[in-house]
Amino acid sequence: MSGKMVEIRWHARGGQGAKTAAMFLAEAVLTKGKYGQGFPEYGPERRGAPMRGFTRISDVPIRRHCMIENPGIVIVLDSSLLDSPAAGVTAGTSETTVFLVNTTDAPATVSKKLGVKGAKVHTVDATGIALETIGRPIPNMPMVGALLAVNDMLSLDELKGALVEQLSSKFSQVVIDGNLAAIDRANKELVSA
Repeated sequence: MSGKMVEIRWHARGGQGAKTAAMFLAEAVLTKGKYGQGFPEYGPERRGAPMRGFTRISDVPIRRHCMIENPGIVIVLDSSLLDSPAAGVTAGTSETTVFLVNTTDAPATVSKKLGVKGAKVHTVDATGIALETIGRPIPNMPMVGALLAVNDMLSLDELKGALVEQLSSKFSQVVIDGNLAAIDRANKELVSA
């Protein structure tokens, strides 16, 4: 990634943790000496409404402070957004864009829905993993774990260390352990086309 910026656009529904994940990932890369920027798209968000988050990661200082129009990676936390043209999941993408989708569908099925030729599509049942490990259907941390299976911006151990550091003052050890297990499982259970 030397000098190259990774731009990630998150598509989710309010309450699924996309804002938290976008910001967490940006903070986590700081521990590796990289630069990170994470923020949500603000608007009339409410629980269940479509929303977007953004993360930029770079080896050099980030000078851009705008939404990401041409993402290298698109992460979709709610597969129902694939059926909504208004969600803009494929807007500004190309055949080099990597899609990471929370679904039980096969990557080939998702690829057909997306209609983006040549794009790399990966799927993982992040909601199922979250229910089994955390006890709540919040797919954000499993999706971050799955992301590291397709991009080496951080090692799994670096990510887990950052998670423990950020959550230890706010959550019980049970919640932290559940999130660590979710990250591990999603990283291993990612399905690639």
